[in-house]
Amino acid sequence: MTSLEQHTSVRLIDCNETDHAQAILEILNEAIVNSTALYDYVPRPPEAMVAWFATKRANGFPVVGAVDARGKLLGFASWGMFRAFPAYKYTVEHSVYVHADHRGQGLAKQLMQELVRRAQAAQVHVLVGCIDASNAGSIALHQRMGFAHCGTFTQVGFKFGRWLDVAFYQLNLETPLQPVDG
Repeated sequence: MTSLEQHTSVRLIDCNETDHAQAILEILNEAIVNSTALYDYVPRPPEAMVAWFATKRANGFPVVGAVDARGKLLGFASWGMFRAFPAYKYTVEHSVYVHADHRGQGLAKQLMQELVRRAQAAQVHVLVGCIDASNAGSIALHQRMGFAHCGTFTQVGFKFGRWLDVAFYQLNLETPLQPVDG
């Protein structure tokens, strides 16, 4: 199967805890162990997914998955609260993760496009991405999708024996049409 055929056979779904928690955990834990995409030091235990999904459900945050023709989860995207203050209610921080075997096939772009679509439908105004400053692939994706660099915090993380910088990117949407205080 060519890369194009793989790309067109991918479906986007809403992930749920029962069917997808283990696959999401495997993707996250691979990123923890092998990259600076997550600033955790140790893989997360399966129990962590219970609280993760509970938070997503309680707040109405989407968990979008990309699955192949057999239903295997290839990647996922979601968002969460940006900051825990009421005036940030129209801003979310998103994340996108693709299984190591399926990177470079356009899945992250598909997932991001769906997140933007859902953000507009949910009346979100700003999507924020916090990206390790050395993650050129993720930065390039965000730039291609119209996200603007809005700042870099230097040496705020320490992993793999070195200081890490994080770059923030944001996409402002036209929504909501009539924002309100409170």
